[in-house]
Amino acid sequence: MIRRLIGTLLLGLAAPATAAPVAVDGGMVEGIELPSGVSAWLGVPFAAPPLRDLRWKQPQPVRPWNGTLHADRFAPECLQPLRGSMQNHYFGNEATSEDCLYLNVWAPKGAARAPVVVWIYGGGFNIGSAAMANYSGEPLAKDGVVRVNIAYRVGALGFLAHPELTAESGYGGSGNYGLMDQIAALEWVKRNIAKFGGDPENVTIVGQSAGAMSVSLLQASPLALGLFAKAVAMSGSGFGGMLGPVPLDKAEAQGRALQAEVGATSLAEMRTMPGDRIAAATTRRDPIVNDGHVITGTLDEAFVNRAQSDVPVLVGYTRDESFRPFPTVRTAGDLEAAVRGRYPDRADAILKAYAAKDPARAAADIARDGTVGLQMADWAAAQDRHGKAPAYAFIFTRRQPYAPGITFSDHDPATVGAYHTGDVPYWLRTREALNLFRQTRVWEPVDQVIEDEMAAALVAFAMTGQPRSNLAGRWPAFDPAKPRLVWLGEKTQVVAWPNLVAMNLLRTPLLEPRAAGTKPRD
Repeated sequence: MIRRLIGTLLLGLAAPATAAPVAVDGGMVEGIELPSGVSAWLGVPFAAPPLRDLRWKQPQPVRPWNGTLHADRFAPECLQPLRGSMQNHYFGNEATSEDCLYLNVWAPKGAARAPVVVWIYGGGFNIGSAAMANYSGEPLAKDGVVRVNIAYRVGALGFLAHPELTAESGYGGSGNYGLMDQIAALEWVKRNIAKFGGDPENVTIVGQSAGAMSVSLLQASPLALGLFAKAVAMSGSGFGGMLGPVPLDKAEAQGRALQAEVGATSLAEMRTMPGDRIAAATTRRDPIVNDGHVITGTLDEAFVNRAQSDVPVLVGYTRDESFRPFPTVRTAGDLEAAVRGRYPDRADAILKAYAAKDPARAAADIARDGTVGLQMADWAAAQDRHGKAPAYAFIFTRRQPYAPGITFSDHDPATVGAYHTGDVPYWLRTREALNLFRQTRVWEPVDQVIEDEMAAALVAFAMTGQPRSNLAGRWPAFDPAKPRLVWLGEKTQVVAWPNLVAMNLLRTPLLEPRAAGTKPRD
């Protein structure tokens, strides 16, 4: 109670009203009532602090506490580099700590067996926060769902394999601790969310970028079976050749190299080192490991074997994002040189497939389609081919309206277009978070229309497994014979999936066509 009162006095605010105490794993938690009418429980532990001997171990059960835990403020984000105030997505400084396995719950008044939407943050498996204003659960809770944000370990503290870790694990592998955190949080949701008015049998996991990659990995993981009923992924997956789990021996070699970089003689010594020293290590580390426990092979293998969680999926990407952009392209000659440099064995076919476009637009589309486009198209096709539940898809095309003269350290408003992560504040109704500390956007009426369309589709999907919205109506399920998606922008409409057949030319290496649906379903 003292902690809450001090915090509110420092902010110059009256102490918020408390939400009714709830019994969860570990003890009682008391939340707060927000002015919107939503109840919030912030900083609720779902696992023991992963400190000292628990560093690089599977998350352990919550340690019980006495009395009532005042869940009235966010917990620290997991140890990571901090954001600068001139970055595009700057939402204020956050405390960081290895003691970070907490989650946040927002629930509408009187919720009873409401659908649950669990957010998994992105950040390249190196950064991310469950408390970021851009990810607030309050707005969608007002729309009738119980919203949960979960934290997971990132960087080398969350994704490190090592021979000594493998020897002590009990399952013959190591790594993927951040994914284990996500699974532990979903298990907590399964056991506890009914106390907050949520339906534990109707949980939708949602993620963007590395969070979307996590969603794909969770769908394929045997440890996550039964923990969610639907999946939504924005701009990232383990399909399309972008995030194949690395072999254990390669990951262990990277762990040994990191040990050498920090100057430790053993795993035991690494566990005594300050966490920021580990987090600052620069040794290459492929985050996702075929550990035989959380991850038991590629996503393709899991789906071909029908071992995935067979749930409805909603996947998509933004128009102007890419993980491998070309150098600046202005002319047809620039485009030809760029394509021949990257795809020398099939440049003619690619240039023909994208010939109808302006050269700069064609370059952007090729770069996108060869990375995140393939990741999402292959996922939709795999679910259609190897599952019974439907897949749905979207492309987000809105260029946000920037404030005049605004500048960022990591973002050029003049060139970014519909950028990676630019869709998130529309899905989650958090656009005003981008104006928290300075006005960076001057929102227009169409932005509210797009937000209403996207948030409605997400809530409908969480409720029923069928996205629907005012302008697009019932979204079409993926059909390889007539592949369509929903175009989200100034004009929202159902369209043929752009360049879907041409995407097969962009595989590295060139493989059998998959996204176009040319292979028979098994």
